[in-house]
Amino acid sequence: MRLSKSFIPTLKEAPTEAVIPSHILMIRAGLARQLSAGIYSWLPIGYKALRKIMDIIREEMNAIGGQEFHFPSLNPKEIWEQTGRVEAFGDILFQIKNRDYVLAPTHEEIVAYHAKGAIVSYKDMPQIWYQIQTKFRNEPRPRSGVIRGRQFIMKDAYTLDKDDAGLDVGYDLHDKAYRSIFDRCRLKYFVVGASSGAMGGSKSEEFMVKSDAGEDTVAYCEKCGYASNVEVAQSVALPAKRHAESKPVYEISTPNVKSINELCAFLKIHEQETAKSRIYIHDGQPVLVLMLGNDEVNETKLGSVIGGNVRPAHPEELKEITGADAGSIGPIDFKHRIIADNLLKDANNLYSGANKNDFHIGGIDLLRDAPKIEYFDLRTVKSGEKCIRCGSTLEVFKAIELGHIFKLGTKYSEALGVMFLDETGKEKPIVMGSYGIGVERIFACFIEQNYDEKGIVWKEPLAPFNIHLIGLNMKNGAVSEACEKIYIELIADGYEVLFDDRKDVSAGFKFNDADLLGMPIQVIVGEKNLKEEKVEVKNRRTGEKKVVELNKLLELLKKPF
Repeated sequence: MRLSKSFIPTLKEAPTEAVIPSHILMIRAGLARQLSAGIYSWLPIGYKALRKIMDIIREEMNAIGGQEFHFPSLNPKEIWEQTGRVEAFGDILFQIKNRDYVLAPTHEEIVAYHAKGAIVSYKDMPQIWYQIQTKFRNEPRPRSGVIRGRQFIMKDAYTLDKDDAGLDVGYDLHDKAYRSIFDRCRLKYFVVGASSGAMGGSKSEEFMVKSDAGEDTVAYCEKCGYASNVEVAQSVALPAKRHAESKPVYEISTPNVKSINELCAFLKIHEQETAKSRIYIHDGQPVLVLMLGNDEVNETKLGSVIGGNVRPAHPEELKEITGADAGSIGPIDFKHRIIADNLLKDANNLYSGANKNDFHIGGIDLLRDAPKIEYFDLRTVKSGEKCIRCGSTLEVFKAIELGHIFKLGTKYSEALGVMFLDETGKEKPIVMGSYGIGVERIFACFIEQNYDEKGIVWKEPLAPFNIHLIGLNMKNGAVSEACEKIYIELIADGYEVLFDDRKDVSAGFKFNDADLLGMPIQVIVGEKNLKEEKVEVKNRRTGEKKVVELNKLLELLKKPF
């Protein structure tokens, strides 16, 4: 590709809307351009690298027996209503006004629709179907470039099996394929246990990249490799004590005391002696959730425990439900359901709100004073806590999700009536799995892990071009002639070459563009070296340079340096 005839609009300065390195460099290097919030156009050089990612995905999916489909993005809304996901996705789901259609964020329903009536016997399975397709999610706050957008490219795959044993096989095949895909894309990643969310199902895992730009938070143990999304992560934490003697319940005036820290300072107590109350609305009914000290309610865990529709109570609802505002709420005489985190199990001599503004209660014995309380793991893991597997210290950090695999089971086949006849002639629902990869996220995460102060540093096999050929002073006939000859020879030898043949651009500008674009090898043709029948070769990653005779250029390029 000749730069003089290409659309590669590089920029000297970072655009104001870009914050993270991958977003900044994708725009500066002319790989992509924003059309609207969360919507990007891929430009030629960026799309070239994106296609290489898609080729790797196809090769690995085909290797496990995947068959490539292309499902429509525009789906009849009634299919999604049958599985309850119009409500589950909520405002994130794009719906066509005055028409009964949605823009698909994923395709479980459509796969089930096509399987219905076509897969009629256990002999027709297993099946692996996949596609690489544009998806849509109405993100309220799109950010971080292509990492969280409203329109994005996704590889989604689906397994169809006769039983859970078959699902296990398909799940493991995808796990291995995903590891191979991310290894070939030269990414540093890890795998975590995760919540299935709106997808549903019995088990799911996420493939993650550590990054401050991440939208997920992960708990990780470096010693044993335990890794889990904080939505489901567990740790070893100190529980509240059960004292030998329980104090009687007594009321304490606590003017203007709202937070646990304020309460501890006012009463000169430790937060392990306190229980924080939160009110949630579950299917229209209030539920009081008790947490130890400053522990935070993990709302994903809460939703998994009690099911149904769960939301925090609005401030104006608190007074009506409890008689008090936030900061003064507690379990004594609460008339509705109470659940608590496991760390509070059977604790006594606790302090909590009195359900009366500016008052708290001491001497609370949960066994005595809240006999119908239920206990679950409801807390959000914190950095510095002990690993539940090996006891070492956990680190909690931000991460980007690259891929997610789910054991869906029969959720969608039962909802849509997708049945088959087993070996005994009995009708059963097809068992499904779902497996997604964010194609553009691989692109962005690679850049997040491979850049320096000058620009992107590409590695094979994702590099848009193997070689960046730079002609200095292309108005010089000898330089121009030598460059043309080298360009033809490199292409004939199988290299993908980006040729900077621009005549009215300074050497400094060309060097800056070359480092910004970041192809693995730069071949620099200048008058001085050319007089000795030589050219300069630069390794973009290491910065190492070598001057080589023209007739030995191809030989040098075949050796790593």
